[in-house]
Parts: sequence; structure tokens; C-alpha cells
Amino acid sequence: MSTKLTKEKPTMVESQALQLVLGASQVNDSIALYLSNYLKNKGYAFATPAALNFLSTLECGINYGSEIARNLGVSRQMVAKTVKGLCLAGYLEQVDGTGKQKEILFTETGELLMSEARQLLAEVDSRLSKQLSEESINTTIESLNQIQALMMELIES
Repeated sequence: MSTKLTKEKPTMVESQALQLVLGASQVNDSIALYLSNYLKNKGYAFATPAALNFLSTLECGINYGSEIARNLGVSRQMVAKTVKGLCLAGYLEQVDGTGKQKEILFTETGELLMSEARQLLAEVDSRLSKQLSEESINTTIESLNQIQALMMELIES
């Protein structure tokens, strides 16, 4: 039996895609943590980064668990569990809809939470604009959108 595989280490190539993944993840985590800390200090006790990330994917009007699950690429059971917790926190409510599906809506507290989060993000935008040019920010956003489009092409091919 050869020991060649255990002695030779595989080559690890540098990857810009990996740097993009890690960088984007760190920016997302930092923004979510900043928002969470600020909003918790304003009295939104359950405004965790995970809760804010989930809530940010919802529409302002009526949402359905199956649509949320499809958009997030998670199970309906995971959505149901998360929604239940956010209902207990006072940010969402479920009401009877058509058929068996429940409608998922923001409560007044949830709307206020998201409004304050958006205001805080606008302040982050302002600070970013002072450090980086508006053109640089827009170019970065456009580049990320192009990378996303390319990745979707790769996934679908």
C-alpha cells in the first residue's frame, strides 16, 4: 500500500472567489452586528443579527412561508420555526389566509424595527460616502451583481 497520498500535501491555489466569499460574509456579519447592537440598545431585545437578516428578506406586505423558504433556499419547517420565534418576539404575526397557508405580516413593532434599521443603514451609507467615492460604491455594487449573474449562469449550466 502506498503512503504517497499521506506524505504529499495537495496544492492550495489562491482564489479570488474565496476572497470574495469571505469578504462579503465579513461585511454582512459586521453590518448585521452593528445594526443588532444599536437596535438592542434602543429596546429591541430580540434584534439579533440572524433575526435582522431573516426579517430583511421579507416583503412589507403579506408573506407566505413557502415563498420565504423558496427565496432563502431553506425548508418550510425552518421558516416556520423562525417565524414562530419572531412572532413571540413581537416582530411578526400570522393570520389566516386563503386555503391552509397563513399570512405572515410585520407587527407595528416589527415595522418600527425595520424602519429604524433602514435609517441606520442610511447613516452607514453616508459614512461610506465620506470614505469612499459614490462612484466606487456603485462600481462595487455593480461588480457584485455581475458576479452573482455569472454564478447563476454557472449553477444553471
